Amino acid sequence: MVAIEIGNVVQDFTVIMVVASVMALASYKLKQPMVIGYIIAGMIIGPYTPPFSLVLNIDVLNLFAEIGIILLLFVVGMEFPIEKLRNIGKKAFLIALAEALGTLVIGVIVGLQGLHYSLFNSLFLGLAISVTSTVIVMRILEELDIVKEEASTVILGVAVIEDIIIISILAILQSVASSATSTGGAHLSIVELATTIGTVLAFIAGVIIIGSRTIPKFVNYVGGTNQHDLLIVAVLGVAFGLSFIAFEIGISVATGAFFAGVLIAESKVHSVTRVLALPIRDMFAAIFFVSVGALMDIRQLPIFIIPAIVLVVVSIAAKFFTVFLAAKLQGFSMLTALRTGFGLSSSGGELALVVAKGGADSGVTSSFLLPMIGTMTVITTFITPYMIKVGWRFADIIISKHLFWSSYSDIIKTKIRLSYFDTVKKIRRFRFFKK
Repeated sequence: MVAIEIGNVVQDFTVIMVVASVMALASYKLKQPMVIGYIIAGMIIGPYTPPFSLVLNIDVLNLFAEIGIILLLFVVGMEFPIEKLRNIGKKAFLIALAEALGTLVIGVIVGLQGLHYSLFNSLFLGLAISVTSTVIVMRILEELDIVKEEASTVILGVAVIEDIIIISILAILQSVASSATSTGGAHLSIVELATTIGTVLAFIAGVIIIGSRTIPKFVNYVGGTNQHDLLIVAVLGVAFGLSFIAFEIGISVATGAFFAGVLIAESKVHSVTRVLALPIRDMFAAIFFVSVGALMDIRQLPIFIIPAIVLVVVSIAAKFFTVFLAAKLQGFSMLTALRTGFGLSSSGGELALVVAKGGADSGVTSSFLLPMIGTMTVITTFITPYMIKVGWRFADIIISKHLFWSSYSDIIKTKIRLSYFDTVKKIRRFRFFKK
């Protein structure tokens, strides 16, 4: 085991935080999401950027990144209490399922047949482009002051359910990848695959059924002491505890952290715990995004930039049409279906990067996949606000033209009908006078 000097760790941490803060400030001034600044900061200090790496030990960066994933998904899970999930409704669930699975399947087909990637590259790629950034979409809807529209309610409900579906599929994929790695890359049997899926579902069911009856009561008891330091230590113990259990049974630590957040959200003091956890989350989440940027080999940019752009177009088209068709089948109006489709059509965000890094950590994806998905995330994060703004207006124009032509068509039909009756009357009069 190689010893790591504390001086090197402090130096690396200093470089990470200083460069990340400078780039985050630049992103803020340019009115862009800070995640872009963090990724660029990672690219600047990473080992693949000439002339040399500013980080002495990349393993330290990866360690901080894993902690960042746990805290990031933990706080995301705190936004989704079980009661809220029950109230989202069947329609949002079916739309989310259609979008996630539809985009995943299309992404895998494009990866296998169009780009000739391996099976695991295609699977992790398809899952990554299935993600919609709930945080970014919510922020844009609030800025545009349209968060109370029917389409906005559907968008947020679908995004919530979609996150849970993506996390669950990621857990299954990483478990399958671990099994494939341990068997030397051999194909898994149906029994092994069923066991993997059953393990993930059993873990989620156990957390929700057993955990919902114990964890919230424990957190409420600790919260009753009114000691904030004790409360934050207790909830972080729950987050890392479930992450450890998930890891031990071969599931992604992100899954354990996410559902730990869901359980904490059931407690009466969840709002206090969220406020306490946010600063810690922000620090380690920043390091996670920096680590993603650091692991992006920009020397491979000529190799993956064209596929990345193609996949951005594919993901937008796949997500738009699956959401639009699913919304129409659920009985929503044309306007709501169009707006929902545009609102959810841009993939990317923090969860896409978690998926990409999950594939890299499993050792089953190629080195180009993480930087390619990182590049796609930067592109889609940048264009998402414009897609929602333009898409919303485009939907209004389509509906107004549809209403115009419907009205015009009704007028023409009415005139033809009147003209027909007029002609019939004239013919009858002519026959009457002829007699």
